[in-house]
Amino acid sequence: MSFARKNVLNAVAGAILLTTPLGVHAAMDDVKIKATKLTDGIHMLAGKGGNIGVLTGPDGTFMIDDQFAPLTGKILAAIKEIGGEIPRFVLNTHYHHDHTGGNENLGNKGVTIVSHDNVRKKLAEGATIKAFNKVIPPAAKVAVPVITFGEEMTFHLNGETVHVFHSANAHTDGDSIIHFRKANIIHAGDTFFNGFFPFIDVGAGGTVKGVIAAVDKMLALADGNTKIIPGHGPLADKAQLIAYREMLVTAQTRLSSLKSSGKSAADAVATKPLADMEVQWGDGFLPTDKWIKIVYDGV
Repeated sequence: MSFARKNVLNAVAGAILLTTPLGVHAAMDDVKIKATKLTDGIHMLAGKGGNIGVLTGPDGTFMIDDQFAPLTGKILAAIKEIGGEIPRFVLNTHYHHDHTGGNENLGNKGVTIVSHDNVRKKLAEGATIKAFNKVIPPAAKVAVPVITFGEEMTFHLNGETVHVFHSANAHTDGDSIIHFRKANIIHAGDTFFNGFFPFIDVGAGGTVKGVIAAVDKMLALADGNTKIIPGHGPLADKAQLIAYREMLVTAQTRLSSLKSSGKSAADAVATKPLADMEVQWGDGFLPTDKWIKIVYDGV
């Protein structure tokens, strides 16, 4: 398994399985934050958890997602190294803890937290990731987004136009996709796992068709020079996003046919409908059989 694949497996597994503060802290001790320069003012940060996007400049720092709480200090140090400061805004692409775990730390530093309406609701009220029987308790008040939107919003910062839009019932019911229009960069959140079967939170409204629809929206914005920050996995381009879409469409077609014929998830797994995809897409957080069981109700 490649380093990138191990990183994704560990990051997503950590989001779901690390339930105690002690466990989380211990798992973060050796994490390093790697910054990849995309333009003079935009970087991707990778550590443990969802990939972070950062826009820096004289109008302040704009940050997309914030990984886990124990990493906040390392993340802020990495932002300082690339010329940024404590963020003015942090945008949560969805509610999962590997993308929102740093909210409380940042909120305590005066950072304005922004999200889709449904993300605020889940963070404020708590939620359950049914696929893993994991209960997410309500977040501290300071960790809950104070600015929310329904369909779209735009930030005008540092000479950049940052368009944020909702893609309904994709990875969850509250996914945001971010388009840096001038820089030709897209942050996909967890609607895009580059090189892996994606976790789709069916219990939170996610569906395979919804992820495909989200990908279609991004492809309509992308060209051969677009840089795409996935929720997990290495920096991507349009060709990789197209390959991801083709995988999803094939899986949706095969699984929906089995479901229409009355087969249960267990029956579907037994037929090995995605065996030809195992090598390329099943070498990550979710092996093929497990992925089928998780997404079956969402096809």
